[in-house]
Amino acid sequence: CNVLLVFFQQNANGKVSRLIRIGTRKSQLARIQTDSVAEKLKRLYPDVHLEIVGMTTTGDKILDTALSKIGEKSLFTKELETALERNEVDLVVHSLKDLPTTLPPGFTIGAVLKRENPHDAVVLHPKNMGKSLDTLPDKSVIGTSSLRRAAQLKKRFPHLEFKDIRGNLNTRLKKLDEKDDFSAIILAAAGLRRMGWDSRVSQILGPEDCMYAVGQGALAIEVRARDEDILEMVSVLHDPDTVLRCIAERAFLRRLEGGCSVPVAVHTEVKDSQLYLTGAVYSLDGSDSLKETMQTSIASDNKVEERVDERVQRVGVTANNMPGPAQDASEKLGLDLANLLLSKGAKEILTVARQLNDAR
Repeated sequence: CNVLLVFFQQNANGKVSRLIRIGTRKSQLARIQTDSVAEKLKRLYPDVHLEIVGMTTTGDKILDTALSKIGEKSLFTKELETALERNEVDLVVHSLKDLPTTLPPGFTIGAVLKRENPHDAVVLHPKNMGKSLDTLPDKSVIGTSSLRRAAQLKKRFPHLEFKDIRGNLNTRLKKLDEKDDFSAIILAAAGLRRMGWDSRVSQILGPEDCMYAVGQGALAIEVRARDEDILEMVSVLHDPDTVLRCIAERAFLRRLEGGCSVPVAVHTEVKDSQLYLTGAVYSLDGSDSLKETMQTSIASDNKVEERVDERVQRVGVTANNMPGPAQDASEKLGLDLANLLLSKGAKEILTVARQLNDAR
């Protein structure tokens, strides 16, 4: 039944305004990200009343071991989607890198916002201030929960050791600062910036050291695909370059059948109407890898797609206010690059990586 529940709220002056409920996780970073989206929507639609709903999750009650298998973020993502499905909220703000490349039926990404710095950052233990990954002593322990980061950095910095570190940003920084278990930890630069912790960044890792995760640094707004008015409302927040880069990255990952359980990394750039995509797959220890770059033209005559009854989704993204040919070219670029790596043996590398990770 395609019923859109529309809620209205009456203010003190008796004026009735549309009520939109935004779902978010309760972590500090999630709330900061959601607040930033709410502020943008409020500026664009001053007559709409926005209510932020902090979702509690059973995650806190699940053992750490179970969480590490399920993936804490995927658990939160599922809970938020359940709230969306039940009409408890109208839209949900996510870090795009936490969203699978295939969304459940009935959901779509209605907006991909302008990307923050997508690279990874090194945060040093206070006693190591002034050092870098290159200059840290032999056998220094680096904390990261990401197979992608560990695989690339093990190969690039063989004198270092890498160990899992879990929890949200606050928890990880506390573990770094208050104990001597880690010499440094690796975190997404975007999250640190949004938290206002730029001063803790000792080093930004460029693509030659560590390529980033698919969608890293971008925020996404997930909505019910049938809610045309909400889709229309949030679509103005799409950042065209970020949308095209992330469509290419997500198509690449989906074709590889990758996810958090395998080391897949990307780097994208838009330059002179060309979209460049570099993609790579790694063994868990980084000793085996495949890496290639391809490009495509995303020039367009700026004609927006004809309105069609069936909303077009590309790897979960609906962007009907952007030229379709550029989106198609971006998706094809991701598929073509993945097929090139698959023809060179990427599937074998990823299968072994997945099996070894599952056995851990």
